[in-house]
Amino acid sequence: MKALVFGVEPEVDTPQGDAGRLTRNLAATPMGLREVDAPSLAGDDWMVLRTRLCGICGSDAKQVLMDYEDEGDNAMTALISFPQVLGHEVVATVESVGPAVTDIGPGLRVLLYPSLGCGPRGIDPVCPACTAGDFSLCHHFTDGRLTPGIHTGNSSDATGGFAEFLPAHRSMVVPVPDDVDDEVAVLADPFSVALHAVTRNPPPTDATVVVYGAGALGLSTLAVLAALYPSVRVAAVARWDAQARLAAGLGAEAVDADEPLSVVETLSDWSGGRLHHPWGGLPFAHPGGVDVVYDTVGSAETMEVAIRLLASRGTLAQMGVSSPARFEWTPWYFKELRLVGSNAFGVEEVEGERRHAFEHYLDLVGDGRVDLRAMLTHTFPLDEWRSAFGALADQAGSGAVKVAFDLR
Repeated sequence: MKALVFGVEPEVDTPQGDAGRLTRNLAATPMGLREVDAPSLAGDDWMVLRTRLCGICGSDAKQVLMDYEDEGDNAMTALISFPQVLGHEVVATVESVGPAVTDIGPGLRVLLYPSLGCGPRGIDPVCPACTAGDFSLCHHFTDGRLTPGIHTGNSSDATGGFAEFLPAHRSMVVPVPDDVDDEVAVLADPFSVALHAVTRNPPPTDATVVVYGAGALGLSTLAVLAALYPSVRVAAVARWDAQARLAAGLGAEAVDADEPLSVVETLSDWSGGRLHHPWGGLPFAHPGGVDVVYDTVGSAETMEVAIRLLASRGTLAQMGVSSPARFEWTPWYFKELRLVGSNAFGVEEVEGERRHAFEHYLDLVGDGRVDLRAMLTHTFPLDEWRSAFGALADQAGSGAVKVAFDLR
């Protein structure tokens, strides 16, 4: 089968014209299209899926575009294995099933839930995190019948959707209703990441909220807020025009992610904060007017801006991850802020009902309360993978937000 394999000898492709840093990185990325063996089943309770659509996650783009500064200082490298076939935002058709899979069969259209927790690894007894439905916090990402990996795509045994076929454990698939298109279903993963972050760290009634970043994760966060917390007042910090237009369509005040000083001044004025100017560096708001910041970027810059804007005892929910870096954090201590990480998703409680996040998404879509279709801006066949990642490397020029591979 055809698969995009990461961790191979680079196929150097000289970029044209005055290419930016990420475009130059793409030209030398260690990934290539290869003919590889079709996936085998890790156990009788596994199946093979045929990829239909596979979204490119921000984490995939960061890895392929080598958008990092110090790849050696990343604790998560202890939990992954190579070579990899990336791609975990997958809509697929069941191709074949193992003998222990008796409740679904070939031909069913499904979403892939990519976490490689106790069930997929054959761990018994199941760890406390998986028992609670917090599969992304599993205690056994390096154990059991699979090579190390947190989710599909970063384990060499659990290859991902940048390929014609991929393996999946029975617990890793959720059926897609017939009236939900592939183009809508493929957005379930970023929406679910946002759902986890917002419902675990909900804004107070009538709160003032900032969503930092307006890519797929930021826009999904806006959709969660609009559907479940309609009384909040929301601003979104957007880098590109296409992001700003979509954010405004979801009810947010779009703020240009220009210079940190401009973001602090604009959002402090918007939220009613009072700015104070130190001897050096950025001003900070005290009292601040922002109750919660959902940071979908997770860089030193976005975190520093966030803690300068937040009201005393406000919450910074860090959903994105960037290269480690230092930032000035004294407003965090001074204002007694709550800084919390938010990692992936699992079984979530929405409006008093605990279900898998994908099921909540499909229900909200079916009820007409969530529509993120416009977020999927570009699709490419697998053999045009350089063009797909090139669109993400130059979002200012391409207008790309969510990009997916179409293997139908």
